[in-house]
Amino acid sequence: MGEFFYDRQEPGVGDYFYDSLFAEIDSLLLYAGIHPIRFDFHRLLAGRFPYAIYYRVIAGEAVVFRVLDCRQDPRWIREILAEQG
Repeated sequence: MGEFFYDRQEPGVGDYFYDSLFAEIDSLLLYAGIHPIRFDFHRLLAGRFPYAIYYRVIAGEAVVFRVLDCRQDPRWIREILAEQG
């Protein structure tokens, strides 16, 4: 994932990348379901890095299906998410 890319830029940035993404995922405890739906999934855009968290609310819980780089071709993102069902 992106942590290797970011650690090559500067040591420690990969850890910051992970911490930031996990903080975004943790925020779903409070904010699940409020994000716009894209490709049949809720999409939470990460605040500090160009990544999106695709999730669904199932039985009242946020279930994360994918964390994807937003710099990818949207057609590729759609195909990857379509595989999830």
